[in-house]
Amino acid sequence: MLIIGFESSCDETGVAIACTERGLLAHALHSQIAMHREYGGVVPELASRDHIRRIVPLTRQVLQEAGVRPADLDAVAYTAGPGLAGALLVGAGFARAFAWAQDLPAIPIHHLEGHLLSPLLADDVPSFPFVALLVSGGHTQLMRVDGVGRYQLLGETLDDAAGEAFDKSAKLMGLGYPGGPELSRLAQQGDPRACALPRPMLHSGDLDFSFSGLKTAVLTRMRALQAEGRDADPAARADLAASTEAAIVDVLAAKSLQALRRTGLKTLVVAGGVGANRHLREQLQAALAGLGGRVYFPPLHLCTDNGAMIAWAAALRARAGLVDLAAPQDAGFAVRPRWDLQDVCVPA
Repeated sequence: MLIIGFESSCDETGVAIACTERGLLAHALHSQIAMHREYGGVVPELASRDHIRRIVPLTRQVLQEAGVRPADLDAVAYTAGPGLAGALLVGAGFARAFAWAQDLPAIPIHHLEGHLLSPLLADDVPSFPFVALLVSGGHTQLMRVDGVGRYQLLGETLDDAAGEAFDKSAKLMGLGYPGGPELSRLAQQGDPRACALPRPMLHSGDLDFSFSGLKTAVLTRMRALQAEGRDADPAARADLAASTEAAIVDVLAAKSLQALRRTGLKTLVVAGGVGANRHLREQLQAALAGLGGRVYFPPLHLCTDNGAMIAWAAALRARAGLVDLAAPQDAGFAVRPRWDLQDVCVPA
């Protein structure tokens, strides 16, 4: 089965074609980072307009690279939420129109399920069941995953997510957009033990997260540096960046290990943009090796939002019999800017 997938939930336009038997055939991605950098963050209206400009050329590109005609496709998948409403509407509207024109079924996909299943696109894939650390944008969650559509929430953030902690801390340090990668680059030059920053909820006894207190501590430290006249000191800024990154990674790693102990599982999957962080990967790989377990990550180029994860999530749901491809299709469409991942789970 050939499925074309469209992703447009925020500031990346992604299109991909996946085959249930042969895996990913082609994918293309356009990032809007350069456009939004001028404003220091994503401007929703500009994001939506850019998706409109990019989605048709990217569609033509992946069809050509995969050697596939529209008539060869079996289904169309698209991100229906969560995300920016206007951005979602572009991808959903185009995908439903494409499906209607080709008389194909259209499959709405949960953005976070796409991330959650993206490690299954790698050459070395985990087996169910496993614990998943989902760190994507405004989401930080720990899930028990027993199969496609079988997800149990173990813990989640109570305020800022890990990605937001990276981005907001970077902004407090005067770093450019996107903040997370900029902070990580600066952290490579610093000492992670230089600043005594909190590890919020590290010993809370549950699997929930909180990062708002860390952001406040970074703000307090920046104000102290300003009072000392050292806020422009490259070494002081690098030390603060390294200490901030270490605090976030320590919490993510500790909570993930707690989740493994509570579930009795030995396999951890990390998905989402923060999954590309080098220190997080190294710390978790070392910890899991010591426990006799394994940790899996998506390929680096698939950690950010992309169409491949949407097409592949649809392929896996179809393979698992969770999609009724024979259901009557219509030209209408809806998006869900807020959407709980539990809503797409198979009833127990």
